[in-house]
Amino acid sequence: MAVLDRRSTKAGTLEWLRGRLRSAHILPQLDFTLRAWRLAGNRLPGAVERKLAHPPWNHAPLIVRSSAVGEDQNEQSNAGRYLSLAGIRGRDAVETAASSVIASYGDGDPDDEVLIQPMLEDVAMSGVAFSCDPNTGAPYRIINYDPVTGRTDSVTAGDGRMLETFVCARNSPTQPEDPRLARILALMDELETVMGNDALDVEFAFDHGGQLYLFQARPLVVRQSMADGQAAHMAHLRAIAHKLEGGMRPHPFLNGRTTVYGVMPDWNPAEIIGIRPRPLALSLYRNIVTDSVWAYQRDNYGYKNLRSFPLMLHFFGLPYIDVRVSFNSFLPKDIESDMAERLINYYINHLLEAPSLHDKVEFKIIFSCYSLDIDERLRRLEEYGFTPEDCGTLRDSLRRLTNSIIGSETGLWRQDLERLDTLLERRPAILSGDLDPVSRIYWLLEDCKRYGTLPFAGLARAGFIAVQLLHSLVTIGVLSDGEVSAFMEGLNTVGSRLSRDLAELPQATFQAKYGHLRPGTYDILSPRYDEAMESYFDSSRPAHGDIARPAGFALSLMQMSEIKRLLAVHGLDHDVVGLFEFLKAAIEGREYAKFVFTRNLSDAISLVRDLGEQHGFSADDMSYFNIEAIAEMQASCMPVRDVIARSIEAGRSQFAAGSSILLPPLITRPDQVWMHHVPSTEPNFITAKSAIGPVCSDPASGDLAGSIVFIPSADPGFDWLFSRGIAGFVTAYGGMNSHMAIRAGELGLPAVIGAGDKLFRHWSQARKIRLDCGARRVDLL
Repeated sequence: MAVLDRRSTKAGTLEWLRGRLRSAHILPQLDFTLRAWRLAGNRLPGAVERKLAHPPWNHAPLIVRSSAVGEDQNEQSNAGRYLSLAGIRGRDAVETAASSVIASYGDGDPDDEVLIQPMLEDVAMSGVAFSCDPNTGAPYRIINYDPVTGRTDSVTAGDGRMLETFVCARNSPTQPEDPRLARILALMDELETVMGNDALDVEFAFDHGGQLYLFQARPLVVRQSMADGQAAHMAHLRAIAHKLEGGMRPHPFLNGRTTVYGVMPDWNPAEIIGIRPRPLALSLYRNIVTDSVWAYQRDNYGYKNLRSFPLMLHFFGLPYIDVRVSFNSFLPKDIESDMAERLINYYINHLLEAPSLHDKVEFKIIFSCYSLDIDERLRRLEEYGFTPEDCGTLRDSLRRLTNSIIGSETGLWRQDLERLDTLLERRPAILSGDLDPVSRIYWLLEDCKRYGTLPFAGLARAGFIAVQLLHSLVTIGVLSDGEVSAFMEGLNTVGSRLSRDLAELPQATFQAKYGHLRPGTYDILSPRYDEAMESYFDSSRPAHGDIARPAGFALSLMQMSEIKRLLAVHGLDHDVVGLFEFLKAAIEGREYAKFVFTRNLSDAISLVRDLGEQHGFSADDMSYFNIEAIAEMQASCMPVRDVIARSIEAGRSQFAAGSSILLPPLITRPDQVWMHHVPSTEPNFITAKSAIGPVCSDPASGDLAGSIVFIPSADPGFDWLFSRGIAGFVTAYGGMNSHMAIRAGELGLPAVIGAGDKLFRHWSQARKIRLDCGARRVDLL
């Protein structure tokens, strides 16, 4: 059997494949070496000139492509390094194009080549396919394609706006519905066999007649190979599919026929801990929020009792919210079973019909509170078979529940605000008490749950209701978007105080107040502010809080009169002044509660790091530690080092397995474990302002002034960015009610929250961008 030369060029590979490949067509080609070009006096060799005078070369547009020796090798691809020019016609134009391509080689190797081919003009679909994950070497086929524009370079140029990404596990038991994708998978199988390489980068196109063309097949340079781990990977995928099949069945204590799983709904793990958290961060989040605290809070506030149901599951460390459990937890307790069943089925069906809303379910899909536009919102239900009586029942139930939460005198949110004082009072006793390190960590987290995240969850619910009420005043025409922006800019949140205090307080005082914050709230590898002040803050630059603030928010007499009338008509337990005091206090209280509970959390994380160091483990080792082991050590006399070592070993194994698994952000069917499209998303644009600036994907890189900064999540620990004079920012994950969204609105700073992985990657590769939040668009400049 013939073997492809390991030093083969792009032209050489295509010529070698011609006649051997059955699943795709290879266009005709002419090629010549740099040696031949120089021998011809830096002109086209005679044999090439003669062929260019005859069909198919003399009447069709051509593409003159680079084909350097160092371009397509196992060790490096140099993809995109050298020039290729399309739409070339005529001998003189070809020679000029060839000269430009050769110039891009620099000194060049005599064996470097220039490749000439006819342009494929009748393009129906084009793209690039990888035969494994280029980041991990995991056994997936990843196909990035353009099904719309008819261009052949929209994927490789990185400027296509209608690109699709399809991910398929190698040896998947299912086939894609689109037969073209199935044919590309078959092409990848054949190329791997023929070329003897399971890590390939392939460029392809279909014409409108259905013919598949191969433009290029070269080795894909990957960081690591999973050749020996494919059996284990397949076993992991089968285990996830089995778990999904069981979880999507009806449950005797839940309404709804089935469920879906998402990284963004409800407590939003993608935003808070990321889509691939280390085991310590994952276990901390489960321990203090999603295993039980979340359900206790919903039950306390008058929603359905879901205690004993974990909100978040994980698939080998990849966290997902059980959406049926989440939706059930937003049912008022007094909703009868039949209507509850119909509501949950409607919610899930709506999400399945509009999966891009998975990060906006509370605003766009479910009814979890009363608002002044409730009647307009409830009309959606009538389109799905709910009667006016059904809508009236839900309306009344939501009114009672909302009044109990926001009530002017006895609102439940007030009690939660008071509970935070208990957390602050008890914390010094834990830190200064005669406790061993394990006990100190244990009690910091126990207090964090009872007096921190539990009231925070309540205040977050009140904050959501406040935002919903505020936006409903816009919907019904009482307030404008500009007035809401002015209201938000007038808030006095922890973030706004941080900016002012940075400019006004001595550094020691500032650190004592804010030093516990970290950009990755649950991440032991993310330094606290008081551990890396110089990395986060530029003391030579005035803080953002010193910038003149816009005129304050004020209601007109006509607006006050109308809101007074609406409150009476809707039966909400507030007067106008009391309502706006609640709106302000609830939104500010949510941020304050997060600021307070993260003191205990951050101290516990630091003590976990110290505990590891005492027993010979680094901070990186401890990032694989499961916090549940602290409870085991607290309740037993097991040797601490042994417990830590076992936990780290198990965590490393889990993280390694999860690192190679690719799942969609919203799992709606078990077979998506094997193949899925990476979905587009609908970002949240904050403010109606615009900003232009250079892209900064590494916030720690230095001077950020005037930059559009890209950060993975809307984590409050990134507040330090606001002291750096940034022009705007973009997050991959996060919702319109997240901390950074509120902070951006407060500062009047243009931002895109929750762009999604695909758009985030695409935009972050630009050198300069324009955020036009008013027009809800991002332009690459």
